Parts: sequence; C-alpha cells; structure tokens
Amino acid sequence: MSFSLYSATIPTYLQILGAAEGLADKAAQFCADKGISEADLLGKKLADDMFPLSLQLGLVAHHSRGAIEALSAGLFTPSRAPLPSDFAGFKALLAEARQYLEGVSEEQVNSFIGKPMRFEVGEYRLDFTAENFLTSFSLPNFFFHATTAYDILRWQGVQLGKGDFLGQMRTAG
Repeated sequence: MSFSLYSATIPTYLQILGAAEGLADKAAQFCADKGISEADLLGKKLADDMFPLSLQLGLVAHHSRGAIEALSAGLFTPSRAPLPSDFAGFKALLAEARQYLEGVSEEQVNSFIGKPMRFEVGEYRLDFTAENFLTSFSLPNFFFHATTAYDILRWQGVQLGKGDFLGQMRTAG
C-alpha cells in the first residue's frame, strides 16, 4: 500500500478537528458549571504575545479546511473571516471544517502534488510545493494551534486529559 498526501493529511485533520469539537463542548460546560463568561475564556492567552483561545480555535479550522481549499488557488493567506463569539459557534466552525474535509477525495488532494503553493501575509511570502506546504507548514501550524487551545483550557481549569486532545485514533482493529 502506498502512502499518499491525502493519507498524510486528511485523516489527521479529521481526527484532531473531532477532538477540538469535544474541547469546545467541555469548555462550554466548564463555563456553565463555573459561572464563567465564555467570552472571558475565549479571550485567554498563554502569554501576552500569543493569540487568544478564540483565534487558536479559529486557526485549527483555517489550517485544515482552509489549507486544503487554498491548494486550488495555490495561495494561502491569513483568514479574515469573523470568529464566533461562543463555544457553540466554534464547535460549528470546527464541524464545518471536518464535514468539508470528509467530502474531499483522495484523488483531489493527491492531484496537487508538485504544484506551486505560496503563503502570503503582507509583503512576507514563502513558496512551497503543495505537499511541502501541507506537511511542513500547515500541519505543524494546525497542531500548534490545537495544542495551544488545549493548553489554555487546561491552564484555566477545564478537566481535560491526553485523550481529549488525541480524539478518535485510527487503530488497527
């Protein structure tokens, strides 16, 4: 069996997106149980120079669905879409990303191998092939933002364990 670009990306995006939906559920329940404002929790950062939880969750969706969508144009830029204001909205955003990726075919993703891909923000540009963009830029960013969202929630007292981050693993059974 060959290992394809699709196999290297889409199943992993789906796994962690599903887990992130669970994080949003647990965060909403935590806020309800503790009488904490969802907006306050969504505004928490690990450090002053880092993005808040809201943007971390938004970037999980952007570095999965947004990355695959960008392959067609050959250009990936920061998202300018407004972010949800509550955990139900983030759960919906993450679910939409997951549902989109569930509809992407292996042939579609693999057809981009070798094609030029660019990341742009302002005047800053990085040129990649599609496969190097996904595996050396988008996936690492996806994991960084998912991990940071998890860490912010743990730091704020949401009861989470490693299984909450890992989600539904693809075991051999």
